[in-house]
Amino acid sequence: MLIVRGLRKAFGANEVLRGIDLEVRRGRVVAIIGPSGSGKTTVLRSLNSLEVPDAGTVTLSDGRAVDFGAKVGRRDLTALRDRSSMVFQHFNLFPHLTVLQNVVEGPVRVQGRDPEEARVEAESLLARVGLADKTDAYPSELSGGQQQRVGIVRALALRPELLLFDEPTSALDPELVGDVLTVVKELADEGWTMIVVTHELEFARRVADELVFMDAGVVVERGRPADVLSRPREARTQQFLRRVLKPLDD
Repeated sequence: MLIVRGLRKAFGANEVLRGIDLEVRRGRVVAIIGPSGSGKTTVLRSLNSLEVPDAGTVTLSDGRAVDFGAKVGRRDLTALRDRSSMVFQHFNLFPHLTVLQNVVEGPVRVQGRDPEEARVEAESLLARVGLADKTDAYPSELSGGQQQRVGIVRALALRPELLLFDEPTSALDPELVGDVLTVVKELADEGWTMIVVTHELEFARRVADELVFMDAGVVVERGRPADVLSRPREARTQQFLRRVLKPLDD
């Protein structure tokens, strides 16, 4: 449903993406791992048109190809944004809006949907993630885990083809991580198409259909999670996993 070829992005002299290729089939989960600064978040932001790549193509489920090597118009960027929803590291909720208002804001103001329909759907989604009693609460009254679950609901309320998760547990206290990962796994089990940037390697092993290891703006290795994590082929992947997994073995 999504094919990425040759994606490139530079910020000044810093080339963050150096020819990224990805394919995400409908109903599949791709997890991206790698060290800080490897370009993982920039990939997600490019697919949601929060960043505009310098080159490369993104082919959408309807066959439409967005070529960033040519002039990219507003319609192309809107086509990307309309098909995906982003769940951010730091929640990005509107502090002056209640939980319910945060969720219905996009469907009503951006998509033009009926406010009552959006409210009913939002309440149903919030109940699904255990937040039925928080509709009138403000973000400051919620724990980090609750805020992130609201962020996930806000993304789902837009009815996207593709869910993008940018390190959804990195800003959480360890004891709150499990609730959020449970919600993400349930979405994967239901067949949502997702790209998940994560540092939770065991979670990636259990949930993802494909694991992608990035470093220095390139895809170093990809494959089944069990293969990449247990039998990595590339020396750089082996080095990264030794450093990341060593504290768990001590």
